[in-house]
Amino acid sequence: MPETSGSTGRTPETHVIDFRAAEQLLAARDPRGAVKLLDGVIAAHPENTAARLLRARAFFAAAQLRPAELEFTIVLEREPDNAFAHFALARTYERQGRHDQAKRHFRLAAALDPKPQYLKAARFDS
Repeated sequence: MPETSGSTGRTPETHVIDFRAAEQLLAARDPRGAVKLLDGVIAAHPENTAARLLRARAFFAAAQLRPAELEFTIVLEREPDNAFAHFALARTYERQGRHDQAKRHFRLAAALDPKPQYLKAARFDS
């Protein structure tokens, strides 16, 4: 009998399927559907940083900025060198009008990974 998580009867394999389906939903511009799938994955695997990062992206795409901020922050607590998470958190702050905090994270993203997109957003010349 396969190992299940809690009373949901969901297996680790089912969580992988849900994660992949959530990626597809986000790509298809259904962030709320992605969040619903990822809620179960994260409830069963709260340590899964990839699932948290995907859920943060889905929250951001759904304009749920406070939950997105929380998830990006959790990712950065676990992976402080994650340039994408810094960049995405900066975009979240920017959409909230929190420009000083956004600037800090844009610059961290650019310092960690000098992608043109990150460098442009960091505005080192200002």
